[in-house]
Amino acid sequence: MNMIQSRGRARIGVLVPFTNTNLEPDLAMLRPNGISLHFARIGGYDADEIPGADQMAGLGEADIDGPLALLMGARPDVVMYGCTSATLTHGRAFDRKLAERIKGQTGAQTVTAAGALLKALAALEIGKFAFASPYVPQINDQAIAFLATGGHDCVSRADVEGELGNYGQGALSPDAVYDLAMQANSDPAQAIVLSCTDMRSLEVVARLEQDLCKPVVTSNQAMMYQALRALGLKEPIKGFGRLLEMA
Repeated sequence: MNMIQSRGRARIGVLVPFTNTNLEPDLAMLRPNGISLHFARIGGYDADEIPGADQMAGLGEADIDGPLALLMGARPDVVMYGCTSATLTHGRAFDRKLAERIKGQTGAQTVTAAGALLKALAALEIGKFAFASPYVPQINDQAIAFLATGGHDCVSRADVEGELGNYGQGALSPDAVYDLAMQANSDPAQAIVLSCTDMRSLEVVARLEQDLCKPVVTSNQAMMYQALRALGLKEPIKGFGRLLEMA
């Protein structure tokens, strides 16, 4: 009988936008035995405004030194920057530089949500993908352009109806996320990308993969994939998609 360990193998620290309510539960579901999770919340945006490109770009540029210093009190081995759109709105060079800056300040391996999507698509050898998110269309355009820098081409997509606020994005039900992914899907797409750390994508990954017979990549799943590899941990995690089941 294997004993369940809440800690002892490694620590993952996470910077999470202050209105995000789904990243922490998702990572708890994905947490391997013996890995502990430690969170610090970041601001830099107005919770009551629609999270458009300008707001997310502002979040990416916001000062994270205070939350990061507090997070380092837990001495994490890996730090996750837990907002996808905050860096992809600036482009790949900005995303890479932010990761390098966090690593330089902390000494910890660093994972960004946007960068993790690129790593995941590369690991799965995906050339063409379908895309869906709760973002406004302008950010979807930027996300697709960001992923194209890694040689991954979007062949179909689905935008949400209307403009969802910061809390509205997180309030989408798993069934609504499933329907959005199905709208995005097309025959040429080799995989589905569901972008946003505050969208409840993880809960429908297995269902989508079974119904579509193709891999599904989510922001939170991709971050955990990259974090575990940074830690040198390669055991598969079952039940949350092909990406994490690869040993």
